[in-house]
This record gives sequence, C-alpha cells and structure tokens, in this order.
Amino acid sequence: FGHDRGAFTDAHKERKGRFELADHGTLFLDDIDDMPRAMQVKFLRVLQERNFERLGGETTRSVDIRVIAATKVPLRDEVRAGRFREDLYYRIHVVPVLLPPLREREGDVALLAEHLIGRHGGGKTWKLSEATRNALERYPWPGNVRELENAIQRAIALGGADGELAREHLLPLDTRWRGATEPAGEVRPLQDVLREAEREHIARALSVTGGHRTQTAELLGISRKVLWEKLRDLGLDDGKKE
Repeated sequence: FGHDRGAFTDAHKERKGRFELADHGTLFLDDIDDMPRAMQVKFLRVLQERNFERLGGETTRSVDIRVIAATKVPLRDEVRAGRFREDLYYRIHVVPVLLPPLREREGDVALLAEHLIGRHGGGKTWKLSEATRNALERYPWPGNVRELENAIQRAIALGGADGELAREHLLPLDTRWRGATEPAGEVRPLQDVLREAEREHIARALSVTGGHRTQTAELLGISRKVLWEKLRDLGLDDGKKE
C-alpha cells in the first residue's frame, strides 16, 4: 500500500506501494495462499472498491488494476480449513488457470532446463547428453520448476571442465528414483554402468570434502595421482590445483 512521509520513524519521504505502481496495468501476486488473514481483508477492499489509503495517510487513492494470483495449494481447501476468506476466494476466482505439474508436461522439462542453463550458466556453454535429457524427462519432479532450477544450479556449480552437466548432479541420489530415471527394459553395457557409478561416487566424495583433492583421495583409498587421472577421464577435473 505504500506510505506517506512521517508515517513511521524512518519514513523520510513518501513511497508508492505495489497497487499504485501497477495502476492501469497488471499486478501479479505469487503464493497468495500465504497471505495473512488481516491482509486478506485489506486486499478484498481494494479489489471491490478499487481504492485504498497509504500507511499514515488520509487521502483515498483510486487504482485501475488487473490482478493475477498464483497459489501452490488448492485455495478451496484453504477456505474449508479457515485459512483463506471465502469472499476473497470468490472475488479472485474469475478465470482460473490450472497449470499441470511438471511430471505431466511431456517435453517441457528439457526446454525449461535449457532456459535455466542459460539463466544460471554464467555465460559458459553447458551441455546435456541425450541420456541425461531422457532421465530428466522421466524423473517426476515433485518440487516442480523450483526443484528443477535448484538442480540446474547445483549441476553448474559442480560442473567439470568438459562443460557437460552430470546426471548425478541433476537428479537426487536417493535410490528410490533410480528406476524412474531408467528406460523400461533398458540394459546398458556393464562398462557404462560401472563408469557412471564410479563418476557418481567420486563426485559425492568431492562434495563431502569440499573439493579438496588430497582429502578426497584419502577418503577413497587411492593415491592423488590415480585420483587426478580419474578426474580427467570422468570429466570431473575443474582445473583447480592444490
């Protein structure tokens, strides 16, 4: 709602609120299900009467806005539980748009992954192998786009010098999901399976030691020379020296 000058101790000048800034435009409210009940009353008044007062102000200000609200849980359930006002629910429930979870949007995961790589890649070119793309599509993504974005950021942070994002960095280590990310009936060459398992195990050891090569070698029970060779061979060498 903004505030007028002198509304509180540090209010040295007036400040427009989101409603004023969005006047004659669109205001997007994310996670409206988290809005406190006291705020819901004020928000309902703005929607119904199209006016409000700033904090510490006496002037009633009019706005002409379109509101788009998003929720992560069914608002009808929140109304039944007494956490969301029923009158506000019906006021904003004009044109509902149901966005299916990521697991139901075939083909979207790879497109979103490429977009997120561009956003968080720091200008570097990162690659996704075809096998990794397929695994991403098969994983159910219970956390939806936010989980995918976190996975992309993690994979980039742990990415090797070869510029390829590793499957084990993108998908959870929890073995419950291993079957979900493997094609039904696929039997891969044993050498590929062993190489992937070795790469994943070394990557996990690096994560535990914070990337310290000597400690990683000791943890794995191999020499530093063998570790360096495996890092290069498996694409885990980020060029850091100790």
